[in-house]
Amino acid sequence: MSVQTQKAMNDRRRVLTLATVRAAEALGLSGKDLAGILGVSAPTVSRMRKDEFQLQEGSKAFELAALFVRFFRALDAIAGGDDRVAQAWLRNQNVALGGRPLEIIKSIPGLTNGLAYLDSRRAPI
Repeated sequence: MSVQTQKAMNDRRRVLTLATVRAAEALGLSGKDLAGILGVSAPTVSRMRKDEFQLQEGSKAFELAALFVRFFRALDAIAGGDDRVAQAWLRNQNVALGGRPLEIIKSIPGLTNGLAYLDSRRAPI
């Protein structure tokens, strides 16, 4: 593997890890909540927040983090950039999703369904 390829992989890992941590902070998620979404331990999330750990490209956690960041971006667009509105939406009952989105997105189907729901709300036909 060339040095340039290795650098690009490191950059992608660092960018996605940082974006994931920032999205979680904007949504007011605890380390335990983010760990549940990514399928990693709470100590791993703590190390991510301290920039001592980066998600590994090709891992399940990396893929879930990419979906989570997309989920956050869709919710942020709908909430008009208001973190309080996004946080309230995440924690309140949602009839269409069948529960509180924060609990629903802790499963892979829940995260993908939540993302599909937000995407459909962002661009209604």
